[in-house]
Amino acid sequence: MRFAVVMLSLVLLGGGSAQATTGRSGLYGLVTKGPLMPVCIEDQPCNGPAAHATVVFSLNGVAVARTVTTSTGHYTIRLAPGFYSVRINVGRRRPEPPSARVRAGRFSHVDFSVDTGIR
Repeated sequence: MRFAVVMLSLVLLGGGSAQATTGRSGLYGLVTKGPLMPVCIEDQPCNGPAAHATVVFSLNGVAVARTVTTSTGHYTIRLAPGFYSVRINVGRRRPEPPSARVRAGRFSHVDFSVDTGIR
């Protein structure tokens, strides 16, 4: 009996993942980090892509989905509609913007930047 209740709960919750509940909405964009050096030099970029960074999306303080950026800092993730707080495992501060809204039936473009704290 207990097993049946657990299995029914998992089916109703979609396995606990926001990614399992939708295929038509989500986010995509670029994650950058910077500064890359203590002193920025003219004609050299001071910011760059956050390659292979883990981006975590949370609802009400609970991590519900995550993705890893490509070598060029791009990401795409399917998410159920809602307002998500965002954490990225790069830098010392929360990303800008620190949250993102996912609208029903569409993918929205949101770029994130992370301050590395290098000064």
